[in-house]
Formats: sequence, C-alpha cells, structure tokens
Amino acid sequence: MPLADHLTIRSARPGDETGMSMVLTEVLTDWNSTRPGDPAHVLAAYVGHPDRIDCAICEGPEGIVGFQSLRLAVLGNAYEVEPGWGIIGTYVRLNMGRQGIGQALFAHNLRAAQAAGLRWIEATIGADNLRAQAYYDAMGFQTYRTEDGAVRKCCSVLPLR
Repeated sequence: MPLADHLTIRSARPGDETGMSMVLTEVLTDWNSTRPGDPAHVLAAYVGHPDRIDCAICEGPEGIVGFQSLRLAVLGNAYEVEPGWGIIGTYVRLNMGRQGIGQALFAHNLRAAQAAGLRWIEATIGADNLRAQAYYDAMGFQTYRTEDGAVRKCCSVLPLR
C-alpha cells in the first residue's frame, strides 16, 4: 500500500521527541505496559541513542503519527540480540493503521540497515501482540525463537545493488 500523499518519512532529530512520545504513550497504554514513554525517555532511547543506526518518523499535518527505531546490537544489549545485528521497533498511532505507514518506515530503515552493512534485523514482540507479529511477517520477518512471552523475528538484509 503506498503512503498517503499527506504523510512524509524522514529521520528523527532533536525536537521530535514530544510528538514521538505521544505516539509511544498511546501504544504503550494500549498494551497495558508500564514502560516509560515520556519525551526525555524518547530522546535518550530513540532519537539520541548511542547505538542508533536510524530512527524514521512518519509525519502529517497533525504531527508525528509513527516511528521506527533501528539500532546496532552491541554486546550486552537489553534484548540479548546477536551483536552486529540490527534491533528494530515500530510504533504507529492506533487510528493510523493500514495506511502504509509501517511499510514506508521499514523501507526507510531497510536502506539504512543496508548502508550500515547489517546482515540481519531482529524484532522482539510480545507473544500476545498479534498485530505487530502480522506486521513484521508482512515485512518479511520470520519467527526464529520464542521465549518468556516473546516472539523473536528476524529478517535478512540484502545488500544494496
């Protein structure tokens, strides 16, 4: 599905954290999660994370409606992802689903992953989050491990041509 004309994709930058926080807080509330979603956390964990490869945002006339973080997995990372892989996370406003936002965010970050020389990207998803599992399946991810209420999906990153 092509992205709607009124929406654009770009890399996140300082100043985007408030809009990103609004998206993240909405999603976390839907998940009944107690994870932080405030602007300071978003700035540290997504916009300015030291292992960031890219963090794509989708914005429209009403502001930021989604974002996707791509980080380099380093030794001792919180998700225990193989060092050298990418770690990806996607958040889209609940009322903005099925408009091509996730697909456009992933296209942006797939190019970033290729440019960074990654071979694999992993998404760790809650086992009960069927919507996210279906999204990552549609993006070409495959389940390679399940554990402790989580599903781990990975995607091969093909080199740039």
